[in-house]
This record gives sequence, C-alpha cells and structure tokens, in this order.
Amino acid sequence: MSDKKSVIAKGDFTPVEYDPQYILQVNHLKKYFPIKGGMVSKTVGHVKAVDGVTFNLKRGTTMGLVGESGCGKTTTGRTILRLAGEKTDGQVLFNGKEIYDMSPKELRALRTKMQIIFQDPFSSLSPRLPVGEIIGEAVREHKLVSKAEYNDYIDKVMDNCGLQPFHKARYPHEFSGGQRQRICIARALALNPEFVVCDEPVSALDVSIQAQIINLLKDLQDQYNLTYLFISHDLSVVEHISDSVGVMYLGNLVEYGDTEDIFRNPLHPYTKALFSAIPVPDPNAKMNRIVLEGSIPSPANPPSGCKFHTRCPYATERCKVEAPCQREVEPGHYVVCHLFDK
Repeated sequence: MSDKKSVIAKGDFTPVEYDPQYILQVNHLKKYFPIKGGMVSKTVGHVKAVDGVTFNLKRGTTMGLVGESGCGKTTTGRTILRLAGEKTDGQVLFNGKEIYDMSPKELRALRTKMQIIFQDPFSSLSPRLPVGEIIGEAVREHKLVSKAEYNDYIDKVMDNCGLQPFHKARYPHEFSGGQRQRICIARALALNPEFVVCDEPVSALDVSIQAQIINLLKDLQDQYNLTYLFISHDLSVVEHISDSVGVMYLGNLVEYGDTEDIFRNPLHPYTKALFSAIPVPDPNAKMNRIVLEGSIPSPANPPSGCKFHTRCPYATERCKVEAPCQREVEPGHYVVCHLFDK
C-alpha cells in the first residue's frame, strides 16, 4: 500500500498564486495512466506520461514544446485542456482559475476559450459532415451568434483561414491536406478562443504547405491576440514561430526559456544533443553531431534519480540517485540538471 502511495503521491508541490501577465500557469503537472494486469484487472503499475511539468505562458505569445516521440508532449497539451481524464497531481490555472476544480457548467463555458488543432487533418474531420457544418457546429451549440448572423459569421471565419464560401457545401475528402488543416484551424477559431494547443499541426504536410500554415497561424495570432502552445518535432519551425521553448524528456520539462536564449545557449545535455541534429543547409558545413547512447527508457519504469542519466555523457553517481530540481540559470532560462547546482 505504501508503494502505491509513493507512486502517485499528491500535493508534494508549492501552489502558485495567479499572476495576471500569464494566461496559463502550469505547476508540477502530473498525468499517470494505470497499467492493468491479472484476472481481475488489478493496477500493477503506472505509465508516467507527464511527471512534474512546470511553466508559465504569457498572453498573446507562443510556447514551443519539443522532444522525442513518446516524451509526453501531446499528453501535456491534452491534460491542460482536460481532455485526458483527471490529472494525477499539480495545478493548471487558466486566467487564474484551476481548470480541474470547475463544475460542468463552468467547464462548458471555458471550452470556447481553449481549443486544439490536431496533428492529422485526415482523421480529425468527420467524413459525413460538410465543411460548413464542421466549422459551425460548435458555434451553434454554444450560441455564439444569432441565427441571422450565423452564415455571415462562418463565411468570415473561413475567409480569415483562406477558405472560400463555396467550400461550405463540400466534404473533407474533396480537399488537399493543407486545405483540410485550414478547416481544422477555422473550426478552432470559430469559437473565438484565447488559447490554442497546436498539436503538430504541420507534421503531416509537405514543406511548402507547412510554410503557408505557419504564416496563417502567425497572422491569426496578430489579428486576434491568440496564445499558442505549439507542439512539434521540427525545431526549425519552433524557432520560427515560438517566443519561448520547453524541452521535454520522459515526462519532464528539462529546459525552458526564451527561444533566443535556448537556441543561442542550450544548457541541458539533452537539449544540446537535440539541437545538434538540426540540419544545416550547407553541404560544406561541419556538423558537431552529439549522438546519444541507447534508447529512451520506458515511462512505465523510468530510471531513478535524473531520468536522463542512462544516456547522459556527463552523468555522475549523484545523478543516479537524486532527481535534480528546476533552477533559473539566466533570467527566464530554467534548466533541470545537477551540472548547474550552485
């Protein structure tokens, strides 16, 4: 019984107070998924998908979230939006209100303010509904505009996203990948949100279309003062669109700060290895590639101490037994590593 409590111990963090400059404050967020086994489906362990993530997001800015596949980026975004069931621990403050303390009525009202753009534009749109209905369904449900203004409002949203009014009667299979992603963006923006989770919105598109979608997202941000959490594998895209960057490894945020500071001076050994893989468009340039040994451990059985010590070239005995804390090395630049302990 004591082992189980230690795995999902709650309340082992200091609650934060609301700061008006931040639209989103995430404090020590954890999301564990139970592993069932045996004849009676008893819980035999937990997958620690998100394990103590802390960051703040200023209004009208973009935060990029990067890391290897399976490190917990998408689960972080979904947990913030309360789309992944109940959180295991931590705080998620949106405009100063704890999302997980809200009643169903308050949460329904909040849904218009927080939206998500999914990774795959091919599977996130219903094949049975025309585009006009896909974009307008939630608008009608939440009664955001009157019936008389409904059609004009949907036309305006579509126009802002580069879609034509005659597209309303067409079905998703009649569109290209880039146009489908524009439909997904229009569906999210139709509710006039303040915060949007962009879950790898350009990874399924070719490079020329990626640039169009990224520029569209930036234009819409300037126009509506949107705040983005931009999840991506593509570091060059993140550098282009983001004001701040968080680097995740095995459920933990190992480094976090302004985009310029992180790309100019990466501090964590994992961040350095990740950034060394960014391709340079010069065949004569010499790449100082840092190759990590081994593969990412299982989030169901992560290493003790610092989770990165099994692959870190600078690991010490302390790293194997003691988990590092988040430290501010430069103003606004945070890192989770024993190398920077004072």
